[in-house]
Amino acid sequence: MSEPVYLLGGVQTDFAKVWSRQGQDLSDMMREATLGALEASGLHAQDIQSVHVGNAFAELQRQQAHLGAMVPQVVPQLWGVPAMRHEGACASSSLAALAAMAEIEAGRYDCVLVLGVEEFKNLSGNEASVNQNAAAWQGHEGFDCTFMWPAAFGRVAQAYEQRFGLDRRHLNRIAEINYGNAKRNPLAQTRHWRFDERSFTDDDEANPVIEPGTRRQDCGQITDGACAIVLASGRFAQAHARRTGRRIEDIARISGWGHRTAGLRLLDKLERSEGQPYVFPHMRQALEDAWRRAGVSGVEAMDGVETHDCFTTTEYAAIDHLGLTPPGQSWQAVEDGTIAPGGRCPVNMSGGLIGCGHPVGATGARMLLDAARQVSGQAGDCQIEGARRMQTLNIGGSCATVVSFVVEGGAA
Repeated sequence: MSEPVYLLGGVQTDFAKVWSRQGQDLSDMMREATLGALEASGLHAQDIQSVHVGNAFAELQRQQAHLGAMVPQVVPQLWGVPAMRHEGACASSSLAALAAMAEIEAGRYDCVLVLGVEEFKNLSGNEASVNQNAAAWQGHEGFDCTFMWPAAFGRVAQAYEQRFGLDRRHLNRIAEINYGNAKRNPLAQTRHWRFDERSFTDDDEANPVIEPGTRRQDCGQITDGACAIVLASGRFAQAHARRTGRRIEDIARISGWGHRTAGLRLLDKLERSEGQPYVFPHMRQALEDAWRRAGVSGVEAMDGVETHDCFTTTEYAAIDHLGLTPPGQSWQAVEDGTIAPGGRCPVNMSGGLIGCGHPVGATGARMLLDAARQVSGQAGDCQIEGARRMQTLNIGGSCATVVSFVVEGGAA
């Protein structure tokens, strides 16, 4: 990247809130997040020159599309501002951020709002789960199951088991770490949940099998929520810093990004990577692209990571693809405490998708916001001491769409 894009501020809604119980819906989430992001950034609506919305399933959950136009509907001060919606399953708002960055880098706009949103709790858990199957290749995945995504990532666990060996104790430990991190996050969906000594074991009563290879505590959450962030050019950020009495060096910036896409069908991806070091080579390429654009050598330059853990298996795969261990040896980073708080590279201090929650269309933006909070020293009880450079890894579907960002602040 020739010039970083600055993240002026943002806001996340409370992921424990069930909006439909209060007579509200995703439009209310969008309004709250948009106004909150403006306030957090010290901006007025007239400063926003473009809007990008990330959402995956509103048509299925609410029969509501055209979400770009929903923004000025619920925040009339943005009436007339160009807006569009992006869909890439769980990576939807990361794609929205990439589009916003492209506009800034092209010189079209200097200040752009990125808004991720998803509503699931207005329907039953089973209905919401079925709706999320739209991110797979309908009728072509090639395996029978009751729950598509637990089954799909159970297949990923099986691939690791066959290629490298896999001890389920390490998946249980990933879940335990992420739920533990969520207890310190005041916006996490599971912050008040309680577990006992059997919860993070293979006890069939306390942690039952959902699909082969996946138990209950392995699963990310079905969540309502929104997250909005404001991205800006260096020129705008410099002027804004002067107006608000800040130093531009203290404002978080996106210094690198990677984006790769593979086909929808999981088994095709697994078959194509047979005999290769990485189970998902294109994931590794996206990470390498982000490092190259940020001008760093690899994960050793990171103080922490916010990664996709829609299932514990996804985080297990992220660990070796990031290079925290050699390929297939992710267990090492679990056993030696690398990914835990205080470790060499803490992962998902927010709680991740398992602990913080997973409103699909909002997850990529939420990762960026949490990364920005870390490098700005504003992560509260989730803070990584001295964090100056963070990485996000966000995937859509069965690792079909992969987006990674490097976020820096301070003297990184």
